[in-house]
Amino acid sequence: MPTELLILLPIAFIAGAINAAVGGGGLILVPGLYAILPTALPAQLMGTDKLASIFGHATSMRHYALRMDLPWKLLWRAAAAAFIGALAGVSLMSLVPGSWMRPIVIVVLAVMLAYTWFRPAFGQQDEYREITPVELRRGLLLGFAIGFYDGFIGPGTGSFLLFLFVRCFHFDFLRATACAKVVNFGTNLAALAFLIPTGMVFYHYAIPMGIASIAGAMLGARLAMKGGNQWIRRLFLILAVSLLAKLVWETVRPWL
Repeated sequence: MPTELLILLPIAFIAGAINAAVGGGGLILVPGLYAILPTALPAQLMGTDKLASIFGHATSMRHYALRMDLPWKLLWRAAAAAFIGALAGVSLMSLVPGSWMRPIVIVVLAVMLAYTWFRPAFGQQDEYREITPVELRRGLLLGFAIGFYDGFIGPGTGSFLLFLFVRCFHFDFLRATACAKVVNFGTNLAALAFLIPTGMVFYHYAIPMGIASIAGAMLGARLAMKGGNQWIRRLFLILAVSLLAKLVWETVRPWL
């Protein structure tokens, strides 16, 4: 076993658990890859991260689907749109620097965080019902926009998905978490469709990390089901604050 895996496997396990519970595991896994594999290309690290993560997404998606009634008519459309959006985002990534979008993302994330923070009842009640044609069209737009963001910029996709499923479709945090896994699976699949043919995946790292991610996802999904909405809300706020701090630091660091 490569010595790097002694560090990457526990990181992948923790990231898989966080991803399954609320999203945002990339905040742990991606910096870990950069630290352990400093000479690798960013695209290689992205491909390795996506392949390892998709194992966990599939595991948590199956866990939730077996235990909850999910709006599959909405989710398959949103996931397909996210796949197309992510392909567009990945293609544009090499033409336009993602730093141009970072200030906009910071503002949107700050608004999302404040909205959730000052509305304690947000996401606590599940108003799941039959999805209307208008909501199906909304899901397509949401899926494409989130997919594009994930392909173009990346960090925080799970958190944005969680918030939007609660806000736009009136799900509680638990159902929104389960739905986010399906759409996030689509965005990861699109990124891999672009990165695998170009050889941007370290399989000897990604496969073992994927197995660790499966174990972490099983734990994270169980904790989410057991902890319920209040627990997920608190974890969501912690991750949103962490992501906001990371993006702000990356924006101001060149000026210091």
